[in-house]
Amino acid sequence: MNRRHFARNIATALGATALGGNTVSARRRSLAARPAVTGRPGAEEGEAPGVPFKLSVMLWTVFNKLPFEERLEKVAEAGYHNVELVGEYKGWSEDKFQNAVKKKRELGLTFDVTAGLGHGVADPKAREAFLSDLKAELPIMEKIECNAIIVMSGNRVPGLAHEQMHQSCVEGLKRAAELVEGKNVRLLLENIDPEENPKYFLTSVAEGFEIVREVNQPHVQFLCDFFHEQIAEGNLIEKLKKNIDLVGLVHIADVPGRHEPGTGEINYANIFKTLGELNYRHYAAMEYLPTYDAVTSLRTEREKALKAGRV
Repeated sequence: MNRRHFARNIATALGATALGGNTVSARRRSLAARPAVTGRPGAEEGEAPGVPFKLSVMLWTVFNKLPFEERLEKVAEAGYHNVELVGEYKGWSEDKFQNAVKKKRELGLTFDVTAGLGHGVADPKAREAFLSDLKAELPIMEKIECNAIIVMSGNRVPGLAHEQMHQSCVEGLKRAAELVEGKNVRLLLENIDPEENPKYFLTSVAEGFEIVREVNQPHVQFLCDFFHEQIAEGNLIEKLKKNIDLVGLVHIADVPGRHEPGTGEINYANIFKTLGELNYRHYAAMEYLPTYDAVTSLRTEREKALKAGRV
């Protein structure tokens, strides 16, 4: 499933019940002052010598006509060791889970993050449903050996002030952090731009960092999606520098069109260079739609990212 389609579907389904479905955010500094979440992915070894971060592929963008295991083979063929999911495993049998994990291990791949929770955190009335979604997902994450999940804010709630929705995001994430206390699980709040969904609550990276700072839990970090933020507000590198200690994942695609880095207006060479200089030690995931052969495209962008990010 395409993450954008998932978000739209959730927004439509929840509209009748006034529950916001999907969005995300975060804003500012200070994981260094917090206790570390031990063993979390991307926090130790980088992708290559001199490159502190790891590269991944968001699977919804590529090889959609192939069976799941073959899609993993294509990602590995392109040189990647990490894959991000959007609930592709929904409805799988136990045999399907076992086969997928077996293939992942054979290829030396990691499922570094998943997504697809049915409720967001901006609506206080949806909080228990959100927490129920997360509780149900945690055993599945353990089964597929994945220890990070994307959390969306959901749509704006009619009748609620902005500050009330902001505070609901904080409280919802605090409650979620309690659920994963003592577990090797990260919760990643993500921004979505207002052109993709004008109803989303959290369109600002700046506010997203504020929310994560207020939550003040090591399990809760920010997913900085450069594609969405370029459309929403821009000023990508400055915000990255000011808040790098709160960033747990970055997503890569150019504007306009969501295609390869370098096809649009974002200077990804400088972004990867900055990630390297800032010693960013989590994942940078390719979430773009290739304009030519996907394996060749992904391999090319991997090499360019490693060259730019080497310090």
